[in-house]
Amino acid sequence: MDLPKPSSNVDQVAVIVDWLDACRRHELGALLDLYAPDASLECECDGGNLYAGRAALESYWQPRLEAFSPDAFGLEEIAPSSDGVVLDYLNFEGKPVRIAFTFDTAGKILQTRCVPSILQCGKTV
Repeated sequence: MDLPKPSSNVDQVAVIVDWLDACRRHELGALLDLYAPDASLECECDGGNLYAGRAALESYWQPRLEAFSPDAFGLEEIAPSSDGVVLDYLNFEGKPVRIAFTFDTAGKILQTRCVPSILQCGKTV
């Protein structure tokens, strides 16, 4: 399935920086507002569960924003990809995670998929 191409005037990396900032500030509403209404998140970190729609995303993010480690949401690397943006960061537990974001035509986050990363020799794999 081809994903819709975001508007060329949307800075996708800036959207993901805003995403990280909302996570760091525990701002669930601001975080959810970055997602499209029909957005989905697939999390391989918790067994490959799929969360679709605002209510499901809220149920996923709320406990993660309420109780996280001091290292949570630390930026490791952020880069544009052919489909959107790939972010390597420290999750709510301070563990390394890679998350890929795709966007809708309005520049909202449409799909995310996160997987655990392994730090080897100072690099995220």
